Amino acid sequence: MLRRLFKDFQGDVLAIPGRLIALIFFLLIFLMPLFTQEPYILRTLILTNIFVIFAVSWDFLSGYTGQVNFGHALFFGVAAYTAAMLNKYLGLQPWATIPIGAFVAVMAGVVTCLPALRLRGPYLSLVTLAFPLIVLGIIKAFPDVTGGEHGITGLTRLSDSRMADYYICLVVMTISVFIMWKLTDAKSALVRTGIILHAIREDEIAARATGINTIRYKMMAFAIGGFFAGIAGGLLAHFMRIAGPSTLDMMLSFQAIIWTVFGGIVSIYGAVVGVYILYPLMEFLRVIPELRFLIFAAIVIVILLFMPEGIAVWIRDKIERNCPRCKLANVSLRHTCRACGASLY
Repeated sequence: MLRRLFKDFQGDVLAIPGRLIALIFFLLIFLMPLFTQEPYILRTLILTNIFVIFAVSWDFLSGYTGQVNFGHALFFGVAAYTAAMLNKYLGLQPWATIPIGAFVAVMAGVVTCLPALRLRGPYLSLVTLAFPLIVLGIIKAFPDVTGGEHGITGLTRLSDSRMADYYICLVVMTISVFIMWKLTDAKSALVRTGIILHAIREDEIAARATGINTIRYKMMAFAIGGFFAGIAGGLLAHFMRIAGPSTLDMMLSFQAIIWTVFGGIVSIYGAVVGVYILYPLMEFLRVIPELRFLIFAAIVIVILLFMPEGIAVWIRDKIERNCPRCKLANVSLRHTCRACGASLY
């Protein structure tokens, strides 16, 4: 049994450069507190892990189904406010408020999905952009409950220490990313949603003609994307101990898009790479505030000019080569496939 598992691990992970790099990356971030316990660095990494969940949830929804959502901050903000109000007014702890907030975000996702059943392209994007603005108006209309412009403050912390916060967010991020990756894996033998989402993105009419219930799968994508964005919103509210209008800000939705496109859209891991590069970069550039956004914009533009599919996808294509016969990934230095022996050139 152990020999079989090791053999599968060796063939499915160690033999594929991209997955090996991902394994090393996750090992490093799990061991990071052994190298430094600087509060500022841990804080930056905690926020990075939270925003990874948010960006990957956008890639799951918009990248894999083609339902481009410009108002993804709706799910983030709704969950953050729900968790904050449950904690502030009912005294519930984070282990309860965060999942409840995520399920409220799922309901918001289903409501947002209703226009998606009739609209496509830029019309859908503009409609989704309006939802966070509507919720912001509601929040400002009831300042006694929502805190108005100041938000809801004084929330319960995730844990008693910064290191525990780090590992909580890291574990939740790892599990969330893995689930979304499996749900979008077109080659998975266990979960078949990946190939269906790909079909809807490529040609929804053709997918419907083959008998796929596209409405059900689009609603599922909005619900799952909303759930994980809600998890991120609840984590942020309890980590920062505040839920304010910034959680529904339009720029937050656009940041998720920038992170994902920078790393590589329709890949899941691209969003992880994008956030892990750009968010810490913006934090460390605070030492030069006058040039901060100029440097950020220049880096994004250069990467997208020379690597239009995203930096993570570009690197993967350089180190891996798919077999033309069996489609198995191989190290780019190989001349023949490691499985079927076909020529890779």
